[in-house]
Amino acid sequence: MRTVIFDLDGTLADTSGDLIAAANACFEGLGLGAPLDPAHDQSTAFHGGRAMLRLGFDRVRPGWSEGDVDAQFPLLLDYYGAHIDRYTTLYPGAPEAAERLRAGGYALGICTNKPEGLAETLLTRLGVRGLFASLVGADTLPVRKPDPAPYRAAVERAGGSPARSMLIGDTETDRATARAAGVPCALVTFGPEGRAVADLDPEALLDDFADLYDLAGSILRD
Repeated sequence: MRTVIFDLDGTLADTSGDLIAAANACFEGLGLGAPLDPAHDQSTAFHGGRAMLRLGFDRVRPGWSEGDVDAQFPLLLDYYGAHIDRYTTLYPGAPEAAERLRAGGYALGICTNKPEGLAETLLTRLGVRGLFASLVGADTLPVRKPDPAPYRAAVERAGGSPARSMLIGDTETDRATARAAGVPCALVTFGPEGRAVADLDPEALLDDFADLYDLAGSILRD
């Protein structure tokens, strides 16, 4: 069965607003204000909570250490989990694209570096969890992307074979994951990196979810 695996943050949904709000809540709790900007720091948000904390500490606490990041990271996750869908939206056409692929006989899954429980909650609240036969998160296995094992698990749990699969993502991590797994990768151009993702040399670029069905068909030929 042909299988399409999606990244979540920055690929299916713009989660940056809620991620940045969670990081800023940590800094506000320390009396350091809100150093992260929802518009200008989107790219950092999609590289994870620790990346956001490091950027914020760079701006407001000279001489910070990884101990500061370690102390705040659980608080960030708690806040994010409690406010996970305040600002998050699916990218235009994402549910329709998934529905069309399913109708065309594709198996679908998600491989994300968001903790599995948070990903389950978010997808359920967004009303799209049922579109995906598998979900592998950052803590589902002992390793996470760009290690290929989570990707392969997402494919197999969806009922597919890695040899007839592809990854849809938005970052260098997704490109490296696909390369490690030996599968083709399409990177979206509507995320914060825009068309700069072309520099990562993916097999394809995806400008609009309306084009995904034909793109997947051209890459995963019978």
